[in-house]
Amino acid sequence: MVIGINPLIDYAFKLLFGSEKQKSLTIGFINAVLGGQIPVTDVTFPNTVHSKLSEDGKFFILDVLAEDALGRKFNIEVQIALPAGMAERMVFYTAETYVRRLQQGQNYTDLRPSISICVLAGALIRQPAKLHLDFRLREETLPITLTNDLQIHFLQLNHLQVTAETLYTATPIERWCWFLRHAQELTTEQISQLLPDQEFTEAARVLEMISQTPEQLYEYNARVKAQRDEEARIIYAQQQGIEKGIEIGQLQGQILQLQQLLKLPACTDERFAACDIDQLTQMLTQLQQQFKNQFS
Repeated sequence: MVIGINPLIDYAFKLLFGSEKQKSLTIGFINAVLGGQIPVTDVTFPNTVHSKLSEDGKFFILDVLAEDALGRKFNIEVQIALPAGMAERMVFYTAETYVRRLQQGQNYTDLRPSISICVLAGALIRQPAKLHLDFRLREETLPITLTNDLQIHFLQLNHLQVTAETLYTATPIERWCWFLRHAQELTTEQISQLLPDQEFTEAARVLEMISQTPEQLYEYNARVKAQRDEEARIIYAQQQGIEKGIEIGQLQGQILQLQQLLKLPACTDERFAACDIDQLTQMLTQLQQQFKNQFS
């Protein structure tokens, strides 16, 4: 039977990468992202809370925060839908984690790297179509890095080019991305055959356990529902925005037409931008009345 648990649902994602029991998964995943940097050998989890209920009874998930033996902090999260200000949000949390470590009386040299890893179901940067985006403080025109203390890594899963047939020659980061994208469609045995490294079999078993543990399955399904509700809310808001935009465009067009007929100065884009829909409606009503008085 296929696993049927999507590792991109934040509850499952945190059980995979934010658990003391499966810290080897976190270590393997981080090292795949870091590539040639100093590897992580062990991690601790300052925040061990997997999930909790908010006041309105809805589940919310805390991101994975891990720290290695060198004092590096890793913020690991997943986003199925891109929230507004995604780039700015990641910069804020990465910088906040960085400066939070400096206590009174310490020197700046006591600061330790803050590294964020965000798995995206979609794409933050569409072109070039790159799976792994690695942002750091670098000189614009020279191959010089000011510091590696601040790093933001995005894994854009929809830019993954690896298939089941090419997994054998894939890089570690490509294998992890393939697992995150396809694990729910496979059985644990199939994953073990396609990805023979022990860490992937262990990760598959974590997902399988969610499906077989009533309490975990309940929390997982609650998060699936919450994310679907949020997606529906976003779609509705977008539709409302489109309809409102059409209505505003129609109002502006009628206003310009009447101003032309009345030989009045046409509204500029800046003037329109300063008006909400109620103000545009009022402006149109006044022009219609003026037109009626002049030509009746």
